[in-house]
Amino acid sequence: MARLSREDRQIALGRLQSGQSQSAIARHFHVSQSTISRLWVRFQATGSVADMPRAGRPRATTAAHDRFIRLRHLRNRFLSASSSVQALPGPHRLSDQTVRNRLHEAGLRARRPHRGAVLTRRHRQNRVQWGNQHLRWTVRNHWRHVWFSDESYFLLQRHDGRRRVYRRVNERYAPNCVDEAPVHGGGGVMVWGAINTAGRSTLVHVQERITAQRYVEEILRPHALPLLADQDAIFQQDNARPHTARLTTQFLTDHHVARHEPDRTPLG
Repeated sequence: MARLSREDRQIALGRLQSGQSQSAIARHFHVSQSTISRLWVRFQATGSVADMPRAGRPRATTAAHDRFIRLRHLRNRFLSASSSVQALPGPHRLSDQTVRNRLHEAGLRARRPHRGAVLTRRHRQNRVQWGNQHLRWTVRNHWRHVWFSDESYFLLQRHDGRRRVYRRVNERYAPNCVDEAPVHGGGGVMVWGAINTAGRSTLVHVQERITAQRYVEEILRPHALPLLADQDAIFQQDNARPHTARLTTQFLTDHHVARHEPDRTPLG
């Protein structure tokens, strides 16, 4: 659990004195409610939010060190502890573990990052809008007519997963904590497929970079159109450039294919 800095304690105290609940303050600072409760009890007993004197070895870092470490890793979540040891100004004898300890106190722990594209505000808005528009769709009346399609890349050699991100508990998908490193390293196989409630398409091996021309001639014409013979069928694909190119759009229009084009499909 995170340890509040002196500055955060003062802010938390101000919120307590203004009548805000302990649970709300704890959520804001990513700490337990008991941490806020102890802070309040200490202030009532001593009139201060400072730490009580402790026995044992003196703290290895100063308040300035702690602030430097915390701010540096909040600005770049993928920095290593050793890089901060080297970047700390002035003479010191701090270890990598000391830096990690200070990050733990700030609620930042090293985790394997989520790998993928960062969602922009527009992406999130479009997804919420699309979800709301289809909120009342049912399998019986709507979804059974939809064919979901997409290309997927399967790695032959997985990423070693050694890179770490320092983040708080609820920040797995925060934009500054997502690893945007290419996920196709090590070689792999690209395939196209489609599914709906009644079955699936043939799995098509895509041997080269997909273009609108190849998408139409090698995927849509031989593999997608036969699936869409039902006049109520809806073809769903994402907004990849070959899917939304003029050539592709015209082909689907000429063949009277109803389509949806969100930025994501269940196959992605």
